[in-house]
Amino acid sequence: MTASNPLANILDTNRLTGPNFTNWPRNLRIVLNSEKLAYVLDTETRAVPENPTAQQRAARNKWTDDNIKVKCYMLASMSIELQRQHEHMESVADILLYLKELYDEQSRTARYEVSKRLFRAKMSDGLSQSIIIA
Repeated sequence: MTASNPLANILDTNRLTGPNFTNWPRNLRIVLNSEKLAYVLDTETRAVPENPTAQQRAARNKWTDDNIKVKCYMLASMSIELQRQHEHMESVADILLYLKELYDEQSRTARYEVSKRLFRAKMSDGLSQSIIIA
């Protein structure tokens, strides 16, 4: 990562591979908090008014620059395969949302419950043997 932040080694040694997703955001937030960048994880970019003030432009530019830095931290701390899947995404919020959908424990539990109900479902008498997927 970067020699200027010794905490960045946390992300080097704990790269996101998928199954370790529950710990990865915590480690990411530790590093980002030390660099005062964690706010990007919790805020979306705001639309700039048609005639923005200098302060509004500066705030938007700062958020955009910080979003790029955070995205770089995130991608650098992922496996190569996950980097490829997420490098095209603009917002770190989009990356985090997608990762949560893939690997978060609650998502995994919900998928398991749906699969369990599906496999245990019995076809009612008189229904066709074919399944139509919409």
